[in-house]
Amino acid sequence: MAASPLTFLLALELALALIGAVWMHLAGYPFFVSARPWRDALYFLAGYAALLLLERLTERLAPAAYRELDRLMRSLGRVLREAGVGHNAAMLLAFASALGEELFFRGAMLNALAQALGTPAALVLQALVFALGHPAPGRAGRLYAVWAFAAGLIFGSLYLLSGSLVPGILAHFLYNAKGFAEIAEEPGPASR
Repeated sequence: MAASPLTFLLALELALALIGAVWMHLAGYPFFVSARPWRDALYFLAGYAALLLLERLTERLAPAAYRELDRLMRSLGRVLREAGVGHNAAMLLAFASALGEELFFRGAMLNALAQALGTPAALVLQALVFALGHPAPGRAGRLYAVWAFAAGLIFGSLYLLSGSLVPGILAHFLYNAKGFAEIAEEPGPASR
């Protein structure tokens, strides 16, 4: 019996979280340097605002590719809805992807690359690997790769500036939750 798309995606994100957390623990990388809730909240809000701005810039600078990407995301939403993924499951996936990707790409990979190559190169390289981990077909795929690269730079900068994964996890979750809620709750053609 084949796994549902939700089960597969959750397993993938939880595997990234586990690998990232174990890697961070074994290497002694900090999840956060010190608990500073107000500072982390400000970084989270700035990061989320940067993601929204990136989305608007992408839409304005590459409107045709952005529309194609939007159609691609909506078709993903249809697949998820047909698999029975509702709002709560979409929010769980949004959180799992934020947690898994931030632990793996920023917490583990960014720290390891910074030790080996220095911080600027590490920031760029982890964003590149993050973008490669978000494939999509066609012109939309090229736009999504550029967008994911820029988002990886934002998330990496949040970690480097704050010393905490919390702002990146929260910004990543909220951005994913916004998008997943839109596609998970979109009515089908018969409902319009």
